Amino acid sequence: MDKSIKAAAVQFNIALGDIETNVAYATEKLRQLAREGVELAVLPEMWSCGFAYRELNNLAQRTPEVLEKIQALSAELSMVIVGSLPEPHGDKVFNTSYIMDRGRLAGSYRKMHLFGMMGEDRHLDRGDSACLVDTSVGKIGAMICYDLRFPELARRLAVDGAEIIVVPGEWPKPREEHWRTLIRARAIENQLFLVAANTCGLVGKLDFFGSSLLIGPKGEILAEGGYENCEPTAILDPAEVTAWRQSINCFQDRRPECY
Repeated sequence: MDKSIKAAAVQFNIALGDIETNVAYATEKLRQLAREGVELAVLPEMWSCGFAYRELNNLAQRTPEVLEKIQALSAELSMVIVGSLPEPHGDKVFNTSYIMDRGRLAGSYRKMHLFGMMGEDRHLDRGDSACLVDTSVGKIGAMICYDLRFPELARRLAVDGAEIIVVPGEWPKPREEHWRTLIRARAIENQLFLVAANTCGLVGKLDFFGSSLLIGPKGEILAEGGYENCEPTAILDPAEVTAWRQSINCFQDRRPECY
């Protein structure tokens, strides 16, 4: 990350099981953001269809089609686009975050930690490896929603060189303060930028509060979404990471041999 970039979280109410509606909405917003100079855009978790478990295997079969559209859009808009989608895998699926970099699939991350309270462990398979990729906007580390409760993953990404961590989410009410606190904590302890996109409104029987966040390396809130569809944006300046890490050098003071 050698220059400042403009980043956005694309927060919207996912139409459960309706790929056409969700892709059309996301496409419209990504085009709008490109006109505003956004170079990195993060979409919510399972943004093409939500957790439509009864149809999920069939919906996952259409993910290659969705990826093809987003890849073409990423190239057209010269944008890095991130969001998680259902990836076909036998009789289950992975919840996989794809990182498209100006038309190139830079990397993908399969969600490691599955949220049993929402039945994810009964319908999805767990990923087993971290994802850190070089992109045109810097080194991006990937996490998904519930992963925020496991600081080991964020630290692994930071130690390996992540400058930005991206977090697609579907984080429901009433745990809004957990979402906001965990996101800020992951940024503070790793002294990097974090861009988290949540969904909002009713999706099936669940109610989501939005509050998508872009956080700086000191934990400062650079931009935050409300409770409706929105696209909070912020400038991410790598000089802020360098200055803060020089001011409080947590990485130099780590003692991993003792942990």
